[in-house]
Amino acid sequence: MKTVTIKLKEIKDVYDFVTVVTTYPGDIDIVSGRYRVNAKSVMGIFALDLTKPLDLEIHGDDPDEAIKALKPFII
Repeated sequence: MKTVTIKLKEIKDVYDFVTVVTTYPGDIDIVSGRYRVNAKSVMGIFALDLTKPLDLEIHGDDPDEAIKALKPFII
């Protein structure tokens, strides 16, 4: 598992983010405080406070592949 910090600034960013994340076969979670949601869920992401940076936990065989694809969202 690898953890990176992301920022989703606009609604379009959320949709673009989910489009990229759904191509990754492993599990990816977004953690904000004590809340954890599936990063492949648009509704789950919108339930979080998007004004703050979010922790992204990438599980699976090759998390570096996902990190490369998600570079525009990583801060």
